[in-house]
Amino acid sequence: MFLRRSVILALGSMPLLARGAFSQTAIKVRRVGLLSSAAPLTDTNPVVVGLTAGFSKRGYVVGSSLIFERRAAEAQLIITQSYAAARVVKDRSNLPVVAITGADPIAMGLIDSLAHPGGNVTGVGEVAAELSAKRLEVLKDTFPSLRKIAMLWNADDLGMTMRYKSAEAAARTLGFDIQPLGVREPEDFAAAFSAMVRDRPDAILMVTDALTALNRKRVFEFAAQQKLPAIYEYDFLVRDGGLMSYGPDMGEVYDRAADLADRILKGAHPADLPFEQPSRFRLAINKKTLETLGLTIPEAMLMRADEIVD
Repeated sequence: MFLRRSVILALGSMPLLARGAFSQTAIKVRRVGLLSSAAPLTDTNPVVVGLTAGFSKRGYVVGSSLIFERRAAEAQLIITQSYAAARVVKDRSNLPVVAITGADPIAMGLIDSLAHPGGNVTGVGEVAAELSAKRLEVLKDTFPSLRKIAMLWNADDLGMTMRYKSAEAAARTLGFDIQPLGVREPEDFAAAFSAMVRDRPDAILMVTDALTALNRKRVFEFAAQQKLPAIYEYDFLVRDGGLMSYGPDMGEVYDRAADLADRILKGAHPADLPFEQPSRFRLAINKKTLETLGLTIPEAMLMRADEIVD
């Protein structure tokens, strides 16, 4: 049983850590800490924007009845993604955890089941196998002549390796040949690019974590130089210059994470809150990148897109 209500939120590749207690004044102040692997998260960070909107919908006033305490792990606690933060807290504390993760929370040992998480962890997570298959179907519908896909992922991260394997299995089912390109540090990207020059794929799929996201511009530039189409997992990568993405609506994900946190702050136990899954997904296409690559795609794909970046 928790004597004080505090919450840990681990989001994407920048986990969030929370500590705090109810104030005894007329206005109860909840303190939610944001723990990132680099610099403290700013007000304009998409994670903070999304959570602020979600908490505001539920009656909180950020800065008044709810305070964000921002801390940075400086890569000593959090390595690449939220799973690490949630795992550390699960193993070392009884604080409740709300985790947003692309890794399978059951296979990774965070929870017992989606319906009954058990322990002190709940959250929102993707269905990696289903999403991987859908991304590849989108890629195939857009470029029907594709035969070989290079897959770029952080091979030093178990969660990302599991996502790669899900994508690999889906690709083989769809009849694609796979070129596996695992990286472990920034210096490995040059070798991955060289491998694609020697043995040219027809397209690239990038599994997103802190390592690949931090090196995204290098991937964009390489794809542009080689005139290779690439699909990513999240739409922020398309806004940054990537060609296309298919993934969960992160606005919905942050909103649901805020809802879970709100329920915990009001007395619910994480073990009793089902680990949720996204219900809305978005296709984004960068039209300028498409033109830079010198590629054309079916008009039907442009009409299917939820966002066209010019």
